[in-house]
Amino acid sequence: MTTNFSYTFDTPVYKASSTLNSGLFIDGQFVDPVQGGFVEITNPATGKVIGKVAAGTKEDVDIAVQAAKHAYKTVWGHKVPGKQRGRIVSKIADLVEQHVDELAALESLNTGKVFTVTKNFEILGGVGTLRYYAGWADKVHGKTIETDEKKLAYTRHEPYGVVGAIIPWNGPLVGLLWKIAPALATGNCIVIKPSEITPLTALKLASLLNDAGVPPGVVNIVVGYGHTVGVAISEHPLIEKVAFTGSTLTGRKILEASARTNLKDVTLELGGKSPNIIFDDADLEQAVKWASMGIFFNMGQICCAGSRIFVQEGIYEKFVPAFTAAARALAGSTGDPFSATTQHGPQISQIQFDRVMGYIDSGKNDGANVLVGGERLGSEGYFIQPTVFTECKADMKIIKEEIFGPVAAIIKFKDEADVIEQANDTVYGLACAVFTENVSRAIRVAHALEAGSAWVNCVLSLNDNVPFGGYKQSGIGRELGEYALNTYTQVKSIHVNIGQKL
Repeated sequence: MTTNFSYTFDTPVYKASSTLNSGLFIDGQFVDPVQGGFVEITNPATGKVIGKVAAGTKEDVDIAVQAAKHAYKTVWGHKVPGKQRGRIVSKIADLVEQHVDELAALESLNTGKVFTVTKNFEILGGVGTLRYYAGWADKVHGKTIETDEKKLAYTRHEPYGVVGAIIPWNGPLVGLLWKIAPALATGNCIVIKPSEITPLTALKLASLLNDAGVPPGVVNIVVGYGHTVGVAISEHPLIEKVAFTGSTLTGRKILEASARTNLKDVTLELGGKSPNIIFDDADLEQAVKWASMGIFFNMGQICCAGSRIFVQEGIYEKFVPAFTAAARALAGSTGDPFSATTQHGPQISQIQFDRVMGYIDSGKNDGANVLVGGERLGSEGYFIQPTVFTECKADMKIIKEEIFGPVAAIIKFKDEADVIEQANDTVYGLACAVFTENVSRAIRVAHALEAGSAWVNCVLSLNDNVPFGGYKQSGIGRELGEYALNTYTQVKSIHVNIGQKL
C-alpha cells in the first residue's frame, strides 16, 4: 500500500503541516507500483533523508501508457473541443496559484531553492505558462490551400495521441508545466517521469488534477529512475513523441532509444556553456548585477547559465573586483532556503556537490586563478561558495564543459571579432548575452553568436510567448511560445475531389 509523505513547515516565510500521497498517479488515481519499489527523498540543505515515495518500473509505464491511450480515444483529443480543453488547463492554473505557497515550500524542501524566489519566479511563472497555452487550445488552426477549382485541399494540426515527458531536477514543477501545458492544449495525453530526486511538487500537482476536471488517464505521473522509467518512456511503441530536459549525454541516449521502436518525434532541451560578453561601453554596475544573476541563480544549476564571462580589456580591471565583491556578498547570504535573508542555497545532491567540486579542483590544477570561493560552505548540506576563476584558457575543462554549479570563469578579450570567435568555440548553443550601450554592436553580435536565445543588457529573460531552445548539442526543437505547439502536433493534408472525373 502507498503511504503518505508527511511534512511540516515552521519557518519565517511559511507555516503548515500536511501529507502528500506518495504513490504513482495513473488513470486518475494514486496507485502502488507493480514491483513495490520506492526512492528516498533528501533535503539538500541538511543532507538528511526526509521520506520516501513510490518508484515505478517499465511495467508501470506500460499501464500508464495504456490508460493514456484509452483516454485519448474516449475522453480527450478530438472528443473534447479546444475551448473546453483550454478551460481545464486554465483551471489547473487556478489550482496551482491557490496552492502556490505549499508548492513553493515543497520545491524548496526538495531542491534547496530559496523559497521566495521559487514562489515568485518559478511557481507563479508556471501558472502563467498554463494560462498562455490555455488560450491557445482553440486556436490551433490548419490552412486551406488553393490548388484548382476541382479540388479542395486543407491541413489539420492533429495531436500525436500519447506523448512522454522526462523532467529535470533543477526545475521540477516549472519544467513539468512547460510540457504539460502545450501537450494538453493541443489534445495529447501524457505520461510524465519527474526526476526521482525531486518528485514532490509533481505529486502535489497530481492531487489537483481531478479537481481541475482532467479526465482519468489524460495525465499520468510515474516517478522512477532513468534506467527504468526513463528508458521505458523513450522506447515505448505507443508513445509517439518524447520531450526531455536534461543533460546532453542523456538526451543523446533518449534520441537513440526513440529510434529503436517507432521513430518518435523528440524534443530535447539540453546543456549549455553560455557566453556572457561585457564590452567596454557597458553600464558597469548593471553588467555586474546581471552577470552575477546569470551564473549564480539557482546555485548555477540552470542550463542557460552565463558561465563564460568575456570582459573587454578596457573595462576588465574594473569589472573583475566588482564582480568578485558581488560573489563574496552572495556567499554571505547563504543558508536556510526558508530564511527571508537567504539568497544562495545548496546544490541538489551529494553527487552534484562532488561533481562541481571536481570541476573546481580541475580549474585549480589547470592553473586558473581562484579570486573568491572554491570551497565548501558549512558542514551540513551541499553548500558551495560562489566561485570566480580568472586566468582561464580555452582548453581548460572549466571553459569547455558544463559545470552546473556556482562557478564563473572570466576571460579577457580584445575586440568584437575576437570575442565572437571565442564565444562560438563550444559544442553548445543554448543562450548568450551581450552588454553594450552601442545598439548596432548589440544587434550585430547577438546575430553572430550561435545560440537559440540572445539577451542584450539582461540575462535569463524568459517569456511564455517567446520560444526557448538551443543550437548544436544544446537541443532539438523549442519550448514556449507558438513554436512549442508545433512540437506537439503533426500536420495532415486533406485532398477533396469536388469535380474531377476519370
